[in-house]
Amino acid sequence: MSIFDAYVNKVREYVEDMGARGRRMVQIQCPTSPVELLDTLPIRVGPGASSGLILRTDSFAELGNPEAGSCAFTLWTDRVASINNGRITLIGPDIPECPGASLPFGQVMMAGGANLTEKQHDPIRFTQYPSDRIEGYMVRSSSRYMWCRVSKDAASKGFCFETLGRALMAILRSDVPDVEAVEVVFVTSAKEDLEPLEELSTQVEKISNSLIAENWKAKGFDLYECSLGWDCSVCPDRPVCDDIRQIIKVRKVTGSQGETNPEG
Repeated sequence: MSIFDAYVNKVREYVEDMGARGRRMVQIQCPTSPVELLDTLPIRVGPGASSGLILRTDSFAELGNPEAGSCAFTLWTDRVASINNGRITLIGPDIPECPGASLPFGQVMMAGGANLTEKQHDPIRFTQYPSDRIEGYMVRSSSRYMWCRVSKDAASKGFCFETLGRALMAILRSDVPDVEAVEVVFVTSAKEDLEPLEELSTQVEKISNSLIAENWKAKGFDLYECSLGWDCSVCPDRPVCDDIRQIIKVRKVTGSQGETNPEG
């Protein structure tokens, strides 16, 4: 059982709902090994692949400008079969179709690995912000929001969402070897289509912050402070917090038993 299992299912329901609403949707099946993911890509991927700053005048398209709307988060699970390994789902127009456009941008990365635990949460989360590792691609802001630019030079080489998805998958597989499967969902259709994802993102961020606090507490630093300032007895988010703590408790007990009694 993983903390984000329910949210993986909610993302599935979201994609189905977008299809039912008649949103334009494309699903691409990519290779599944890190080496094959990078093979034949039109741009370089790796440390120093991007020069960093992409000015507006050098941009082919902008994704997630605050006015257009954006939302991004990562999920992981130890149930590998629940992740469609190598699948990219694009809801809305692709980058080559939108020269000079400012598009709304949603990005959800979902990872699966039988050995994934809370300890890998931070490395998985950070891979959605590739820094200088994707040529012609810049992320201007982070947290739950992503404001990105694609350069004219990268677009002229064929940069599209399959390019971005494959690059992100390869980076994640490289940075977190315990990840066995990766799936990515991109949304560029409309700002209002991001609203359901933003609701999920708020809940995921609360869980993420709790995991970060738990990881630091295990190192001797108690960073957990409820940012809402509610009394727990009346807080509307108490069920979420209780679920987080219970799942972490169960996983710790299960892990401890596995260490002391490998035959059990």
